[in-house]
Amino acid sequence: MKLKKGDKVVVIAGKDKGKVGVIQRAYPKLNKVVVEGVNIHKKHQKPTQQNPNGSIVEMYSPIDVSNVMYYDNKTKKGTRIGYKFDKDGNKVRYQKINDSIIK
Repeated sequence: MKLKKGDKVVVIAGKDKGKVGVIQRAYPKLNKVVVEGVNIHKKHQKPTQQNPNGSIVEMYSPIDVSNVMYYDNKTKKGTRIGYKFDKDGNKVRYQKINDSIIK
C-alpha cells in the first residue's frame, strides 16, 4: 500500500467521489484507509446509565485504498505514486505525474 497516514487524497469512486481529505488511519492488511470527511455512517446507541437518552453518533468507516488517489496541491488533481531510489540509495516515494519526491 503506497498511501500513509497524513497523506492528502481525493476519492475517485463511490458516493463521495471528488471529495478531498486527509488519511486518519491506514489498515495495510485490509487494504483500507479512513479519510476525514468521507464515508460517514450514523450509529444508534442504546440508552445506558451514563447516557440515559441514547444518541446517534456519526462515525467514519474505512474505504478501500483503490478508491482513493494521492492529491497534488500544484495541479489540483489526483496522481499516481511510485517508489525509486535517491542519490544516497534511500527508497523514496514520488509522484508519477511530475516526478517530484513526496516528503
